[in-house]
Amino acid sequence: MPSTSSTSTTQALTPATPLPHRKILRAWLAPITAKNTGIALALSMADFALFAACMAGAVLARHPALQVLMGLAAGFMIARLFILGHDACHQSFTPHRRLNRWLGRLLFLPSLTPYSLWDVGHNVVHHGYTNLSGFDFVWQPATLQAYERMPAWKQWLERAYRSGWAPWLYYAVEIWWKRLYFPSKAVMPTRRGIFVADSLLVTAVAAAWVAGLVMAAPATGQSAAWLLAVGFFLPLLVWKALMGFVVYVHHTHTRIAWYDNKKDWSAANPFVSTTVHLRFNGFFGAALHHIMEHTAHHVDMGVPLYRLKQAQAVLEARLPGHIVVQPFSWRWYFGTARRCKLYDFERRQWTDFSGRPTSEAMAGPV
Repeated sequence: MPSTSSTSTTQALTPATPLPHRKILRAWLAPITAKNTGIALALSMADFALFAACMAGAVLARHPALQVLMGLAAGFMIARLFILGHDACHQSFTPHRRLNRWLGRLLFLPSLTPYSLWDVGHNVVHHGYTNLSGFDFVWQPATLQAYERMPAWKQWLERAYRSGWAPWLYYAVEIWWKRLYFPSKAVMPTRRGIFVADSLLVTAVAAAWVAGLVMAAPATGQSAAWLLAVGFFLPLLVWKALMGFVVYVHHTHTRIAWYDNKKDWSAANPFVSTTVHLRFNGFFGAALHHIMEHTAHHVDMGVPLYRLKQAQAVLEARLPGHIVVQPFSWRWYFGTARRCKLYDFERRQWTDFSGRPTSEAMAGPV
């Protein structure tokens, strides 16, 4: 396996050079896309064990503050398990398709995510049409005209979603409830038996989870309401907040464009130009299984998460100036939330809720 240091600076493209075809970008990453069943199984078992330990702590810890802390940690572990399942759903976790499908379903269960519906919404729609309005539904911005046509309650909801404080609400309502859990025919016109089966599966898991906590209450001398709060609702709230945050920062930035024209979108090489590599100090990026090395993931979904850091380094060495690399800070995050409210597709420019520009125009393919 070649190291990233072998990437010669003479191979780097200038910022003014058009991006190569996606097939060429994938060829650069081909030597580092090997999948390893042993690594995948070890990561899965370790994260399930940590999740179980956090849940046990949320139920059995003797101090309420410690129970809350363990409930928060359980929510973080749900996110880690989901990221592993996300890789399995992309068929990039192990070399075995059937094993990936079963691992994916299992790893998705703590987040109550129906596997087949996520597969369609994420792999087909989001990855197939990233930041193309009318297709990619993940944090799709509204225009001023569309916002003004919304009823007052929906305008309020849009303001809440884009306040920076409510990624949990956005993910819970717009993604999980509307599109992943028994979605309506209006949202998911294609009706398949596996969609219902997977929704029933996560319903059964949720029911067993709740029943277990209710039964544990008298055995531990606690109220059922308290155990449900710290052992069910809090972990799921943390998970939804993390997921909503992650998908927001992956594709929302004043230098990231959205498109309402498929021809312009395709010309912009959207697998590079519509994603952000958000860099964190310390261990946080690794703690989220390197999902923040997101450009490499969109260029080639086949790169396993345990190779993403290396793949991202290859792309950034060869494509300087083409990839949006953003050091994380809360100032940046809330500044982005303040600026990125609505979108002017003609000028490719973010605006506030009054239509005033808040970013530079990006007219023409980027």
